[in-house]
Amino acid sequence: MRKIILLSCMMLIISAATFAQLPSFNLGIKGGLNLASLKSDRLFGEENRLGYQFGLWARLGGAGFYVQPEAYLAGKGGKFNVDEENGTEASGKVRFTTLDVPVLLGNKIGFDKLNVRFMAGPVISFILDNSTKGAVANFNDYKNQTWGAQLGAGVDLGSLSVDLRYEAGLSNVDKSGQYDSKQNLWHLSLGYKIF
Repeated sequence: MRKIILLSCMMLIISAATFAQLPSFNLGIKGGLNLASLKSDRLFGEENRLGYQFGLWARLGGAGFYVQPEAYLAGKGGKFNVDEENGTEASGKVRFTTLDVPVLLGNKIGFDKLNVRFMAGPVISFILDNSTKGAVANFNDYKNQTWGAQLGAGVDLGSLSVDLRYEAGLSNVDKSGQYDSKQNLWHLSLGYKIF
């Protein structure tokens, strides 16, 4: 009788561990706001610009760990002053429309319908459109794509998810190399799990 109880307990533990390891897949939509700025050694008086984001996300994982690729359109930019070499100053605004594709690795703690998540990973931004306003004629030649890194946390409550992330620019957005400018952002988004 003892052996049967012990064997039953072991089978229950193995079954629970097996089901905990099964991968899950979710797909959802997201939208939100971002606060962006351009950081550079030759720019000063940078001001944050409010932007947007909306798109799709997927999450594949098991045992609390997951991979989350995303694709979303984003509006970014910055307002800044440029210290020219001849001692003059110029100011301007720049706006980007980008297609951002982050691939995040994460860990979630909690239950299926209520959990806290932590994530980090690279992001590539494809610049679809840009516009420059103001007296910054030399600062209008941008790369077609840039790299960054995202780090953040989120909460899932049923089918809803809220994420807060910081994105640090890793590559220069200025094609000429005259200004070593990197885009830095804070993202706040609301997502909905379709399935």
